[in-house]
Parts: sequence; structure tokens; C-alpha cells
Amino acid sequence: MCLLALIVGAIGGIGAWAFRLLIGLLHNLLFLQEAQLAYDANQHTSVNPWGMGIILVPVAGAVVVTWLVKTFAPEAKGHGVPEVIDAIHYHGGTIRPVVAIVKSIASAVCIGSGGSVGREGPIIQIGSAFGSTVGQLLHIPARQRITLVAAGAAAGIAATFNAPLGGIVFAIELLLVSINVRTLLPVSIATVTATYFGEALLGTHPAFDLEVLRTTDFQLQSPWLMMSFIPFGLLMGLASILFVKGIYWAEDAFDAMPGNEYTRHCSGMLLVGIILFAMFHVNGKYFVEGIGYSTIMDVLASRLTDPGFLLFLCVLKLITTFLTIGSGGSGGVFSPAMFVGATLGASFGLTVHMIVPGFPIDVVMFALAGMAAMIGASTGAIVTASVMLNEMTDDVNIIMPVIITSVIACAVRKLISPSSIYTLKLIRRGHIVPEGLQAALDDARNVAHLMSTNYQIVADDESDPIPSSTKVTILGRDGEIKRLVDPLVPVVQQSADTPVSWVMVRPGDSLVSTLRKMHLAGVSIAVVTSTPESSSVDNVVGVLTPRELHLYRTELAELFE
Repeated sequence: MCLLALIVGAIGGIGAWAFRLLIGLLHNLLFLQEAQLAYDANQHTSVNPWGMGIILVPVAGAVVVTWLVKTFAPEAKGHGVPEVIDAIHYHGGTIRPVVAIVKSIASAVCIGSGGSVGREGPIIQIGSAFGSTVGQLLHIPARQRITLVAAGAAAGIAATFNAPLGGIVFAIELLLVSINVRTLLPVSIATVTATYFGEALLGTHPAFDLEVLRTTDFQLQSPWLMMSFIPFGLLMGLASILFVKGIYWAEDAFDAMPGNEYTRHCSGMLLVGIILFAMFHVNGKYFVEGIGYSTIMDVLASRLTDPGFLLFLCVLKLITTFLTIGSGGSGGVFSPAMFVGATLGASFGLTVHMIVPGFPIDVVMFALAGMAAMIGASTGAIVTASVMLNEMTDDVNIIMPVIITSVIACAVRKLISPSSIYTLKLIRRGHIVPEGLQAALDDARNVAHLMSTNYQIVADDESDPIPSSTKVTILGRDGEIKRLVDPLVPVVQQSADTPVSWVMVRPGDSLVSTLRKMHLAGVSIAVVTSTPESSSVDNVVGVLTPRELHLYRTELAELFE
């Protein structure tokens, strides 16, 4: 597993680099008429050789994206992470290999042609698909395959944002179904490997490389400033609800439109093209094109100081994101969420400063807290957002504002809209997945904690009818277990020709291993014996039936309510 994680991590790092090059090539061809790979997403595209023809660039991208998704991999549509979560919880970590190829090309075309989506969702799905493919080729158990899927996703996040801790925490918060050394070791190896390859190919600088953000010493902030992040967190919670609901409202609206996938996606991207042309015509910059990092850099560098214009950009980014994803685009939601959080946070901070001039406001701090809050509240990954923002900026002083804002924002979103942007998509298709971690109490239980002594041992005489009892009846012959009678199973199903099957386990065997053994054997009863190697009735000390498992699960439900 460690060796496989190393391979998955290497592919994650190299894949993130290759994905960026592909985006750069397509962006330069479509926006600049140049066949170049180099593209700095943190800088504005300040040239428009197409004139009004720029409106059709997103439409051309829409045609290609729709063809790829419709023809080869419908899973590549949208922001990708829900498909990974669905594969983990409902398909044993199985993802079709073609998804990685189609997702990378479709998302690169969508982003390169101006679609308002991020590059993190695609690389998560690409890394996950590769991890799943490796697991399928080697025929490893589902639990290990799921670990490789999570490792691939974590590797993608780490390499994309140069945030190894963020990648690990992302896997913990959203993907892993079991968190222990067995799962964390491969995930950590993949994440570190991907980060190393990413830094070697893309550079060691943080995602938002600004001197003003590089603080290595903690500074005690004003308590009034800290308290101001409470109402700001409430605002960000409402904004995250709009972000989550808006994307699916747009999907429903476009799905209800007459026509087909091509006409729907092209119509949505035509509106995006009109917005891009209008923004460039008026301001000389597109602002909301692609992943939007250039505008975020403007906010963090305090180059945008008009709260009204910042709020306008926030609304415009929401609209273009809804149009892009809702109409059928392919790409992530992290980057649009950060854009919305940065512009809304800076607008909030500047507005407070205008209303109360003497208030100790740090506008950039509000922008950073807004970025983390939008990611954390909309995805449910609060710790991931907090850790990632610290890694992406090298600013240690944002930790407390980020935590305050993110937790409050997520609480507001959870109260009003229980589903995150990831889980809502799955719920709409009838697949419920947990949002949050729960203690792995199954791993702390053994058979002795659950087994029942409500059984009886009687001599097996096939000429006599099966005795009626509320207990599990173990029928023995010559001191050996021959048959079982379960009072919960109809007698007609327990004849001598079709007896109830069982497995034999020890009292000290773990519950998880016992359940796995029962599943593999296709039985619902375990006979608990002091010596499983022997089938002597004298060694039987208990039974484990669906009744005991049901009672155990009922008691656990009270703890997790």
C-alpha cells in the first residue's frame, strides 16, 4: 500500500502540473491566439485580439466539453468531488479509468475558454480515478481501494494548492471512511510525494505569493476586531447557502430548458461570454474569467478598494459560476468560493471602515477569512479550509479570524441548509453520505461485548421435529455441532436439506473482523466458541445473530444523534 501510495502521489503531482499546462495552452490559444504553455493565472489577461468575437470563445469550449462528457464520461460533468464521494460510499471505490482522461480534458477546455470554475475539483477526480484504477488492476480489497482513492484526491489537492496538510485533512474530513494509521499512512505518503513533485515542477512559492501576507510572528489582535468576525461569519453563512442552492437551482433551470445538452450548455456559456466581453470593454480586464486568482490577488494586494465594485464582482462571479456549472460545465468549486469570499470579505471590511473610521479593521484579513469561510461552509470541510488558507498565504495571523468566521458560517449553513455542496448532489439522487466524523466504536468492540447466551443445545435427531423455542437452538450429534435453528428464520427455510449456515469465532475476536468473516461466508449467525478450530458443542459460549447486531446499532444511534 505504501508503494502504491507513492505511485499515486507521483501521478497526482505530475498530473497537477500537466493539467495546468493544458489549461495554459488552451487559454493562450483561445484568448491570445498564441500556442504557448506558460500561463500565470495570478495575472490578468489584458489583451483581447478577438473584439466582440470573445463572446463565442466560451461557447466553442462548451461544444467540446459537452461532446466529451456526453460521449465518454457523464461523471465528468459538474464539480467532480460528489462523484468521488459516491464511488467511496456506494461503489466500493470503483471509478472508471476513462474518467481521469475525460475530466482533465473537459475541465481544461472549460477553464481555458473562460468558464467560471476551479482546477482543484478536476485534479481531485483525476487523482482519485488513478488510485481506483490501480486498486482495480491489482484486485485489492475495497477498503484498500477506497484508501487509494482518498490518497489520490489528497495528492491532487496538495499539488494544486501546494498545501500538503490541507490535502491530508481534506481526505480525513470528506473521503476516508476509517481513520487510523492503516489509512493515514498511504494518504500521507501520497500527499507528500505529490507536493514534492508539484514544488519541483511548479515552484515552492505559496498559491498567493504576496510579501504583505508573509508573517512569521503572531500578533495580538484587538478584541473588537476579533468580535467583528462573528457578524461577518453570519453573513458568510448566508452567502454560502446562496452559493450551494444557486448552483443546483441553475442546474434544474437548465435541465428544464427545451433542447439538448449542447444547446443548454452553449446558451449558458454564451451569457458568460457576454459578461466577459462587457467587463473587458468597460474595465480592460475580464475579472471573473476562469479560476479568478488574478482578481483574488488584486483583493489581497489592496488594489481593489471600492466596496461597491467588490460586491459587484462577488455577485457577478456567483452568476458566472451558476451559468457555467449549471449549464453543464466541468470544473471545481473551491476557486469560485474563494473568489466570492475574498470580494465579499473585502467589501465588508471596507464598508465597516467607512461607517466607523476609527475601528481597527484589517481588510485583507476579512478577505482571507471570507475565502476560508466560503470553502468551509459550502463544502463542510472547515478544518481543510482553515489549514489550506494558512498554507496558501504563509500568514500565521489569520488562523483565529479564519476559525471564528468558518465555524459560524458553517453553523449557519448547516442550520438553514443541512446539506453541503457535495452531499446535496448525492441526496438528490437518493444517496445519503455522512457529513462529519464519528468515533469508530466498531473497532473498539469485540464479540464478547455483543454475543448472546440465549441459546440451547439439544441432541439432533432428524426423525424428530425441530424444537420450537425463542432461543437459537444448536443441534449436536456425537458432541459435534450439526445444525442451527434460528427462531427469526421460518422453519420451512431450516430443513435438513437447507440448514442455517454459520461461522465460528472467538469471544475476543474484533467485531469488524467478525462481520467481515460473516459477510464473506454469506451467513447471518456466528457461533462463539472457545476453540473455533473444533466444532464441539462443549466449547460453545454464545451466539451472535442479527438480533444482537440490531440492538447494538440501536444503542449506537443514540450517541450520534
